[in-house]
Amino acid sequence: MPSIIEVKNLTVSFGTQKILDDISFQVQQGEVFVILGGSGCGKSTLLKHMIGLLKPAAGSILIEGKDIVIAEDEDRDDILRKFGVMYQQGALFGSMNLLENVSLPLREFTDLSDHAIHLIALMKLKLVGLEKFSMHMPSEISGGMKKRAAIARAMALDPKILFLDEPSAGLDPVTSAELDQLIIRLSRMAGITFIVVTHELPSIYTIADRVIMLDKRVRKIIAEGKPDVIRDTTEDKWVRQFFLREAGV
Repeated sequence: MPSIIEVKNLTVSFGTQKILDDISFQVQQGEVFVILGGSGCGKSTLLKHMIGLLKPAAGSILIEGKDIVIAEDEDRDDILRKFGVMYQQGALFGSMNLLENVSLPLREFTDLSDHAIHLIALMKLKLVGLEKFSMHMPSEISGGMKKRAAIARAMALDPKILFLDEPSAGLDPVTSAELDQLIIRLSRMAGITFIVVTHELPSIYTIADRVIMLDKRVRKIIAEGKPDVIRDTTEDKWVRQFFLREAGV
């Protein structure tokens, strides 16, 4: 499978504090790729760099061969159109109903007619099981539904890649499991590449084709591969503690 994202020698610093130190990895097209690690290891910070919100101290982030770190103007816009993002809290606009939220990217970035936008937005909501709630406001739906609506909006422009930041955060186990199944279904049905930031072990084992684990102690990747293989074969005590939920020593 070809790589759709390649991170090369990425170093991230805030002032004199180094967060990530010369890390490299690839994401294969169509896989569910999970970035994990303990609190404060730089998971969400890495995601923000991968979607172009932050600039690294060094290194490159290639999305289908184009470096988002140095891209400008039309080249940057072209890269941004390749992916959608679901933020941790969903980030839906409270003054808009779900249909309007999902329609917004289509109104901003296409010349489609109102009728076409309406149909596409309804289709995206149907994909996440929310077509019957299209007229509801975000305040009228549950936390899990907000996450699904945010995924529908992230898919509005048919991106090849979806970035999800802590999708299971704040959800009960049943709702979290339902969201996991949605991710798997969209990956298999639509061929979408998912990059998921999480530390929820049940979700990791369920959805991940491959993971990388970050460690704030060394500011590097300390494990990479299939989660069950890492769990069963690792000799690193920090990795073992994470995957087996062992207390620190």
